[in-house]
Amino acid sequence: MSFIDYIANNYEQIIRLLLEHIKLTAISVGFAILIGVPLGILISYAKRVSKPILMVANIIQAIPSMALLGFMIPFLGIGMVPAIVAVILYSLLPIIKNTYTGIDNINPQTLEAAKGIGLTPFQVLTKVQIPLALPVIMAGVRIASVTAVGLMTMAAFIGAGGLGYLVFSGIRTVNNNQILAGAIPACLLALFVDFLIGLVEKLVTPISLQKGENSQKKKKRGIQKGILTVTVLAIIAIFALTTRTNANNQRVITIGSKDFTEQAILGNLVADLIESKTDIVVDRRFDLGGTQVCFSALNKGEIDMYVEYSGTAYLSTLGHTEKKDKDQIFDIVKEEFKSKYDIDVLKQMSFNNTYALAVTEETASKYQLKKVSDLAKIAKTMKAGTTFEFLNREDGLPGLQKEYAFTIGETFAIDGAPRYTALVNKDVDVIDAFTTDGLLKKFGLTVLEDDKGFFPPYYAMPIVRSETLAQYPEIIPLLEELGEILTNDTMLELNYQVDELQKSPEAVAKEFLQNQNLIPSE
Repeated sequence: MSFIDYIANNYEQIIRLLLEHIKLTAISVGFAILIGVPLGILISYAKRVSKPILMVANIIQAIPSMALLGFMIPFLGIGMVPAIVAVILYSLLPIIKNTYTGIDNINPQTLEAAKGIGLTPFQVLTKVQIPLALPVIMAGVRIASVTAVGLMTMAAFIGAGGLGYLVFSGIRTVNNNQILAGAIPACLLALFVDFLIGLVEKLVTPISLQKGENSQKKKKRGIQKGILTVTVLAIIAIFALTTRTNANNQRVITIGSKDFTEQAILGNLVADLIESKTDIVVDRRFDLGGTQVCFSALNKGEIDMYVEYSGTAYLSTLGHTEKKDKDQIFDIVKEEFKSKYDIDVLKQMSFNNTYALAVTEETASKYQLKKVSDLAKIAKTMKAGTTFEFLNREDGLPGLQKEYAFTIGETFAIDGAPRYTALVNKDVDVIDAFTTDGLLKKFGLTVLEDDKGFFPPYYAMPIVRSETLAQYPEIIPLLEELGEILTNDTMLELNYQVDELQKSPEAVAKEFLQNQNLIPSE
């Protein structure tokens, strides 16, 4: 599929995400101006606080964006709020600094003249200092606005939407068309924002200081005002179009998912089935990140349900380490989730998406690798590319190396599909995988047998807030029916359709449900 074909097939989604991106950016920059300009004015008068305020703004600017976002999630949750707060914080430095610089560099004689004609300090500020400093202030706003467009792509990590959804989904599925569909509009939006703020800079600069004849300058200014008026009206329309409104009597369930292909498919399967078979409206919050983000969102009530895996819940969330069989793990998770978090665990689905180690066919043939224990003879010479979770969890690489008594030579943390690309490009020799990953089939990889049975079972299971399940008990038989037909082979094929055939998770989920006669065909 060419890039043009991808755009033609997905233009509605691209437009929707672009509008969300514009809305989020506009809110962030607007609040940054409301906070940054007064702070800049304050430090221009109160010199004692200028260094502390600028130091804090500089420190915030130096914090990696994902680190700041990760820090805020426990306090602010997921969605628009933490994304907007993060971008506001990153936008403050240029606005504060330029406001301070603009006011501080005004000619002292001008200020003396203003005071000499009887202007009060407040009038000096509003009628002299701010108007003269506006071009410099707007230069700071211009820098902050363009930067905010790029930073807002991270909103997709926590379910806030925006063009970052396409970029990260494309990276996850090695879909360059999808990456470009998110990156190009974001780039064009940044250029347009730069142009727009440039117009404002010109409008706030006195005509007497601009080059050219007065008649031409007045004509240009009229055109500039027209462009800005149309833009403001467009932004208002975008806010109206992207603001979610729910009637008081509307029945709504918010469904989340983690940030990989299978989770996106599962989220859409569950959402489509519920919406088709009931009068419940589903609010979809997909690609929220890893286990801790999703579970935290569920526990706080920011989402009502998502599909978890038994091994992840048992080991990572509940912190158990003892080896148990499939049914024992499920019973423990079900009982403790209910007693500790008031979360109901529904019946396990039929597929087990457990961890596995994968190598290329060439590597498997060269070193006669069939089982994980075969790695012992060459482990010290190998490079492993694994997800962050696998690299740090006891049911991941640390525990695996203890169980099999070998140590991998070098390890690299590579999340998502890029680790598959690194393996195929021979940048690493072995990766962690999930047994239903479509990329295993796409790249023709060899999955090593876990001959010591180290990896616990990872059966998919819907987990739902108890109050939500009490309100909507009709979803239980629907999810149980779906779970029975989702086998390992079925999930591998569905993942393959997204990862290799470049279909969207939404389309794959809908087509599968229709083929299984679970929802009516359109």
